[in-house]
Amino acid sequence: MTKPRVLCLGEILFDLLADQLGRSLEEVESWTPYPGGAPANVACALVKLGTPAGFLGCVGQDEPGDTLVQLLQEVGVDSMGVQRHPTAPTRQVYVVRTEKGDREFAGFGGLDTTQFADAFLQASQIPESLFEEAEILVLGTLELAYPQSRDAIAKALQFAEQYDVKIFLDINWRPVFWPDTNAAKPLVQELFKKVDFLKLAREEAELFFDTTDAGAITHRLGSVEGVLVTDGDQGCSYCLNDHEGKFPAFEVDVKDATGAGDGFVAGFLHQLCHQGLKGFETFESTTNIIKYASAVGALTTLKPGAIAAQPTASEVELFLKDLGEL
Repeated sequence: MTKPRVLCLGEILFDLLADQLGRSLEEVESWTPYPGGAPANVACALVKLGTPAGFLGCVGQDEPGDTLVQLLQEVGVDSMGVQRHPTAPTRQVYVVRTEKGDREFAGFGGLDTTQFADAFLQASQIPESLFEEAEILVLGTLELAYPQSRDAIAKALQFAEQYDVKIFLDINWRPVFWPDTNAAKPLVQELFKKVDFLKLAREEAELFFDTTDAGAITHRLGSVEGVLVTDGDQGCSYCLNDHEGKFPAFEVDVKDATGAGDGFVAGFLHQLCHQGLKGFETFESTTNIIKYASAVGALTTLKPGAIAAQPTASEVELFLKDLGEL
């Protein structure tokens, strides 16, 4: 297998999506499990687009864990960095959906958020060899919520600095994952100092920066190479190499918005791997990268589940060509 160019560290889990739209957790009658977890979604989407990727995370020694590891291997994601916990279960999260398909995390089925295997990711078992040829490390913030996985992030950041691997952070703010939400903000803000690229949803930008202006956030952080602020069907704004702009979302028949942001991230990173920083030299080339990322995100909403819906590079190109965007 080709060495991964992108490493994605964090959670892989099952999203239990409500079969009945527009109902509360208590009102839902049945659920359908879909593989998910933002870092795993990004890794799978990258491989489908043609960029080698690896996943680093922890699952239980249980049937859901077996299924998820097998999925990674079938897609072609490097699973050297997957750890198995002997007693903690693989995380499953219940997800209710609005009539429009927008989702909301609704809990963990009676278990405490700290009890799942991904919270026990071990720093000592992070494979250093994966970082020797990697170009980008993708992080979320959910694993900052637990002491052991927080240490694993610190170890990965240490390896990234040692081997000159760029850091891409997708905040992916989910209060339900945090035992103490008051502890979250300072931990996330400390991580900002180490990243090269930052992706936030509109609500996250408002929470952490009191603005949705990508340029203002870039200026405030000082050290980042780019900021992306996504806003669902309202599109996104960006600041990359001093090129600022907004790009409207593509209009598609949304079946399930799960994983759309992760698809956007994968599309962006796929282009970054293939073009490097020269892709941001002009406003036009920068816009084309955002356009490609937006197309990947849009196509991911056409089917239920995050990973199952992810497009191939040829599907993205055909989509853009049909719209006259290529």
